[in-house]
Amino acid sequence: MSAPYLTLKTVVEHETEARRSRFICAVAPAGTVEEALAFIAERRREHPDATHNCTAYVIGERVQKGDDDGEPGGTAGTPMVQALVGRGFSDVVAVVTRYFGGTLLGAGGLVRAYGSAVTETLDRADPVRMVPAKMVHVTVAHDQAGRVENDLRASRHALRDVTYAGQVTFAVAVGVDETDAFADWVATLTAGRARVTVGEDMHVPG
Repeated sequence: MSAPYLTLKTVVEHETEARRSRFICAVAPAGTVEEALAFIAERRREHPDATHNCTAYVIGERVQKGDDDGEPGGTAGTPMVQALVGRGFSDVVAVVTRYFGGTLLGAGGLVRAYGSAVTETLDRADPVRMVPAKMVHVTVAHDQAGRVENDLRASRHALRDVTYAGQVTFAVAVGVDETDAFADWVATLTAGRARVTVGEDMHVPG
């Protein structure tokens, strides 16, 4: 089963300094690689004259990527990824923009500077905890759909989609430890007339 993780709602930016080099870190939510790459491109447009724009993103449980952008190999992107993962974050992207201050930091100094730029920025964030969930599909006849939809929207479970066909199907995000109770609630609500199927894994705020 997937584990809980932390993510962000908004962009957080923070600046640090090491031997007169400026390190401007921005972290942002990114649910897909495409969103991460778009944010990276935006930051590079904002800082075209920077010495380096180093990047890292963690998407889901399997995608972790860092880019040193001209810094010595392994001194920027990797510690940035490690900072995100070490703090338990996923579905996030980080860009650290460096303006060189005239003094070389050495490999160890760069690793510390890029890693701490990310961790100090995360310290200023208001993270959202995401917990494992299932997409549950509730299918009912049209004569029940209005009442069921109203009750679903009034519940604390997120109604993600409604499909109208021969019957009406609601896609609802339900925490993994609540699926049985949710199915019982729906059965009571519809006098047992609803069909409930448990679908794919996902995460919801919790």
